[in-house]
Amino acid sequence: MRTTIHLEDPLLREAKKVAAESGITLTALLSDALREALIRRKASRKAAAVHFTTVRGKARPGVDLDNSAALLDLMERADDAR
Repeated sequence: MRTTIHLEDPLLREAKKVAAESGITLTALLSDALREALIRRKASRKAAAVHFTTVRGKARPGVDLDNSAALLDLMERADDAR
């Protein structure tokens, strides 16, 4: 399909240079670049979707989730016991 696009002069010069060095046409270079950009965009959208599962429950006796220092100490003692 034929279309018209407007590119900044330095960008067009660089693209033509890369195409020539690669032995491909400017059209092929631009098609490949656009295809890769669209694939990356799709992949980043999929990667951004994170879902967390939450459950209701209670902390064990002696565990204060508001006291991070005590919680860390409790976890370290549990690791040492293993």
